[in-house]
Amino acid sequence: MLFTAFYWDLIYQVSMRGGDQKQAAMFSYLTLAQRIPMDHPARQIRVLADRALERMDAELEKLYSATGRPSIAPERLLWATLLVVLYSIRRERQLMEQMNYNLLFRWFVGLEMDDAVWDVTVFTKNRERLIEGAVSQQLLELVLVPIEALAQ
Repeated sequence: MLFTAFYWDLIYQVSMRGGDQKQAAMFSYLTLAQRIPMDHPARQIRVLADRALERMDAELEKLYSATGRPSIAPERLLWATLLVVLYSIRRERQLMEQMNYNLLFRWFVGLEMDDAVWDVTVFTKNRERLIEGAVSQQLLELVLVPIEALAQ
């Protein structure tokens, strides 16, 4: 059923179905943190990870040179590694794809909505540095053990 709508001296036909308006751009007045529900489990995991990373700061500092180009922050790499474990993501390429459009993932690793997602090869190379230093294993132990205790 169609009816005629009057809007600023324009007459057009409107269906009860609703219009399929295309979105040209996105402007948001909410932060990523505001978009994540307060009771979402990722918030608790992020708090545990932040505490663990604070304790691991000295070990992380040893893995990086004082000279050269800046790298991806090790905290962000480790948060991304937690996403791989928690969401059973099989490949780093899939993780980067998810981080490109998944607001929860962006928030979890500390990327803003307009920040570029890391290149897969850069991510892999930097992550390997953390694995060689056994830092990622240490983080998993510091974060997953308390989570398992909460689940029981």
